[in-house]
Amino acid sequence: MVFENKMITYGEPDDEEEEEEEDMVDPLETIRAKCEETEHCVHYKERLETCEARVSGRSSTMEDCTEELFDFLHARDHCVAHKLFHKVK
Repeated sequence: MVFENKMITYGEPDDEEEEEEEDMVDPLETIRAKCEETEHCVHYKERLETCEARVSGRSSTMEDCTEELFDFLHARDHCVAHKLFHKVK
């Protein structure tokens, strides 16, 4: 009850504070997106998508795309590792 009264008394937080929080972007996500567009990563992403299409086209199969997924993630993370630490303060 007391908490509700304080919220009503103090009102809403300043709009400036809310806008600052919205502007924050995770540099890891932006670097990952850029790295996924590199030629090396595109090759592995195409292999992963081909495998997924092949596996989903079959009704019963023991095959999965784990190897292709790991290859893609490894290539992307290798690219990210070289760029990310320049952004860290």
